[in-house]
Amino acid sequence: MTGRRSDAERNYRRILTVAEAEIAELGAAASIERVARTAGLGSATVRRHFPTRQALLEAVFAERAQALQARAAELTGESDSRAALLAWLRDFTDYAVSARGFADVLAYEPPAEVGRETEGAADGAASSCGTTLEAALAPLLARAQREGAARPEASCHDLVTAVAGIALATEHHRDPAAQAARLLDLFVSGLSPRG
Repeated sequence: MTGRRSDAERNYRRILTVAEAEIAELGAAASIERVARTAGLGSATVRRHFPTRQALLEAVFAERAQALQARAAELTGESDSRAALLAWLRDFTDYAVSARGFADVLAYEPPAEVGRETEGAADGAASSCGTTLEAALAPLLARAQREGAARPEASCHDLVTAVAGIALATEHHRDPAAQAARLLDLFVSGLSPRG
């Protein structure tokens, strides 16, 4: 955040710290007003940095999305394209299940437009978690498809949506991680080509 005054930078960091704790407790239902109150700031100050709850959620999870992006880059060098794709999907699922609110961020995000230039996009989609994850996943999925290890009609958005759905569906399960892993395995069985 270059050019931001030091007090504004402190407020920004304070808001993110408080929001992360609130979202861990309440999930995506955490309100901007409660974050502001807990941070000791006015809601107008919070809204100046994050005009919507979606913008606040995106900011809280941006670093995690970047970590998953780095993990995808690590996996692109693996010799088995199917194993690399599945390893990333499992890592993504594990994180989506463990981080309350993350799946909510992804569940309502529209797919990135095919061929769209996202760098500097006016609507902020370039920095969204879903766009980051789809871009990270694209080389893994494309390689698996080229090698016949994934169905050709599967899209990155399909996979991100499926993982978000699994995380949302298992959020209140007795053992969400185990149930999510089981559902991902079932999903993957449908993802792989027959034979």
